[in-house]
Amino acid sequence: MSLNRKQIRSRRNIGLAGVAAVALAAGLYFAGNWAAKGRFEVQTDNAFVTGNLIPVYADATGVVAEVLAEETQNVKRGDLLVRLDGQRAQAALEQASGELARAVRTVGALYENRRQSCEKIASRIALRDRSRHDLARYQQASPSGSVSQQVLQNARDQLAALEADVREARADTQSIEARVANVTPSTHPDIVTAKAKYLEAYIEFARQAVKAPASGYVAKRKAQIGDRVRPGDQILTIVPLDHLWIEANLWENSMAKVRPGQPAKVVVDLYGRSVVYHGKVEGLTPGSGSVFALLPPDNATGNFIHIVQRVPVRISLPADELAKNPLRPGLSTVTTIDVTDDRTPVDASEAKTTAPEYSTDIYDADLKQGGVQAEQIVKQNLFANADQTPKKCEIGE
Repeated sequence: MSLNRKQIRSRRNIGLAGVAAVALAAGLYFAGNWAAKGRFEVQTDNAFVTGNLIPVYADATGVVAEVLAEETQNVKRGDLLVRLDGQRAQAALEQASGELARAVRTVGALYENRRQSCEKIASRIALRDRSRHDLARYQQASPSGSVSQQVLQNARDQLAALEADVREARADTQSIEARVANVTPSTHPDIVTAKAKYLEAYIEFARQAVKAPASGYVAKRKAQIGDRVRPGDQILTIVPLDHLWIEANLWENSMAKVRPGQPAKVVVDLYGRSVVYHGKVEGLTPGSGSVFALLPPDNATGNFIHIVQRVPVRISLPADELAKNPLRPGLSTVTTIDVTDDRTPVDASEAKTTAPEYSTDIYDADLKQGGVQAEQIVKQNLFANADQTPKKCEIGE
């Protein structure tokens, strides 16, 4: 059946009207949605899951003798991850122990020398005083002729010699006193120095066992049997999966109303839209991503091209939702922030450091245990009552 021009024009007008009606309805829908909700939301797909990636470094020199943790394994704080061959460290510890014991005995002998020197002064003062008395008697008897001048001169010479002996003994005592004054044997600088060297050797020996500083999953294990590691060499990485957050990189021209404390909805590509995480803005990074890049831009040189920058925004994730639907750092997300309430100052922060991986105590016991061992060595090599405050040495007149 053929159609005339009028019918064709009529059908075309009907089609165009239908298209216009659909376009108008779509425009009204999107305009209404924007007016009701869209203008109060900031959305980006440049958002990723991130968390604390805790590097575990060697803190001692040694050869890897045993690897006790593998990638994907869950470890607890304090678990042994890698054991180094500690033979050299043990030898160094025994040497430091011997040097500490020798220092204790040397200082003890020094205090005994001081005591002997004090006794020597007392003995020589007694001899000098006796010589003085003898000389006084000789001088009284000399006018009557009962004592010859030779005896009187010999008494004077003997007194002079004894006084010189007293001065020599005093000088020796003062030399020793300068090394032991105002300290007890256990607080003597020589013992304190030897004890510090022992503690350093003890910590080196204790750090042959590389332990987990926090709980989490092992990743990027680099240590292999036979590797020789030094302080600062990375052994592996621990990733706590119970504390993750979103790093959303927002255009700078869409951040005017973004504030800490605002709610956010996060859809992760791993689960799709069937799982929605309900996060909260914790804070805005104080600078765009380009500022912290390895090679920051230098806009003062060359031709300038205006590029809209992105600013990282940190968004927390609830722990219960993470436990129900676990995530991994690096996953892609679509994040939407509700910016209705923008009364919070933009420079405020709700980020907290209360999670377990923000502190560790696995190293605290090393120094304490080493101190106990050092005190035992001191007590074993210090003779009885030697640590009492030494009595004042009477050097006489």
